[in-house]
Amino acid sequence: MSYNLLKGKRGVIFGALDDKSIAWKIAERCVEEGAQITLTNAPVALRFGTLDALAEKLDAKIIQADATSSEDLDNLFRESMDVLGGQLDFVLHAIGMSVNVRKKKEYTDLNYDWMMKTFDVSAISFHRTMQSLWKLDAMNEWGSIVGLSYIAAQRVFPDYSEMAESKALLESFARSFGYHYGNRKKVRVNTISQSPTVTTAGSGIKGFDDFFNYADKMSPLGNASAEACAAYCVSLFSDLTQMVTMQNLFHDGGFSTMGMNPAVLHG
Repeated sequence: MSYNLLKGKRGVIFGALDDKSIAWKIAERCVEEGAQITLTNAPVALRFGTLDALAEKLDAKIIQADATSSEDLDNLFRESMDVLGGQLDFVLHAIGMSVNVRKKKEYTDLNYDWMMKTFDVSAISFHRTMQSLWKLDAMNEWGSIVGLSYIAAQRVFPDYSEMAESKALLESFARSFGYHYGNRKKVRVNTISQSPTVTTAGSGIKGFDDFFNYADKMSPLGNASAEACAAYCVSLFSDLTQMVTMQNLFHDGGFSTMGMNPAVLHG
């Protein structure tokens, strides 16, 4: 069901790869709610994903951009404003990658060059994104910027490796840049800490299936789906949440507040 919550709004969606991506579901829901969008991902990701199919479905232009390149980001936002016909109302940052995790390096034996790449792609790119938007004055007043995070930023999930520190940095950037953007243009900046979700990237984490089932039992409402996350993002992009900023918002069926659930012990 559509409520036209984003009617007339323009946005940029980072990170959609295939139909299992949370960003893919968010893009679909934004357009369903009346928004016009552009889609972006790194050139290497575009070669392995199926973003063309989403772009055709949503009548959205794909603009390649490496989120670790300020030049690429500047071009992305200039072209998006040109294609969409004005300043932006919302931006989704849904980017995360760890070479150490992909290569199954133990947390106590990390490759530090790979770690720096993780931080650059997964967190510093969020600051780069906002800095580019800021310098280009690309956001409308009362716009909304959202980054996707995970509870490992606050609690220990050993197999999440240095992605945990990346998410902590991401959340810190949301608070710090949110202060400046709020003062300047009433733009709000938040992160969503999502349940473990079956995606192409997430499923590659060691022990993902076991933890997904554990979190589902622990959470009174069960794990939040990608579709539910999309609906939550729409609410944050809409005018209904104009006073919500600099927050890390848990969207996890209650997992983040639980101590123990008997269902886990007896399940």
